[in-house]
Amino acid sequence: MDPIAKFIELLDRARRTPGIHDATGMTLATADAEGRPSARVVLLKGVDERGLVFYTNTLSRKGREITAQPQVSLSFWWPQIDSQVRFEGRAACVSDSEADAYFATRPRESQLGAWASQQSAPLRSREELELRFARLAREYEHKTIPRPPHWSGYRVAPLTVEFWSNRPGRLHHRELYTRPSPDAPWSMTLLNP
Repeated sequence: MDPIAKFIELLDRARRTPGIHDATGMTLATADAEGRPSARVVLLKGVDERGLVFYTNTLSRKGREITAQPQVSLSFWWPQIDSQVRFEGRAACVSDSEADAYFATRPRESQLGAWASQQSAPLRSREELELRFARLAREYEHKTIPRPPHWSGYRVAPLTVEFWSNRPGRLHHRELYTRPSPDAPWSMTLLNP
């Protein structure tokens, strides 16, 4: 089975499972130019044969790290269904038209927040952020809010996908799918737990 199709089936199962607050939450691991790692949770906003998509401020720490070192890792952990899925691959910005289309679907407050927040930069006070937000809300009242130039999506084209399933006696089931390039066929290997 194609690992992307397998992942989509598992994601659908996780979405239907009580107790999983947001099945699209995934840990994104990046590294800076010196190789220092950083991880945080982002939300999956699209997945197809080309890869997995999330959106963010490109000037944030994660955006800067992806620019310096585009090799990233994504991890989904759903203990309620005894499953973990890991992806490794290269992240690249989505097209402007794709980013514009997604930005237009966001709630208005989220659109304003994308302009108001200088993500990952020091903030003197919460009031400073709230004042910026209020000023932008007045400026764009009754107007379409354009996508900020520093806000876009990243598509991670995976070269490695690993499925982990919990099993009794810690004899977990692990399937590793690999391919040498995004347009190459997948091969699958079972791994010891």
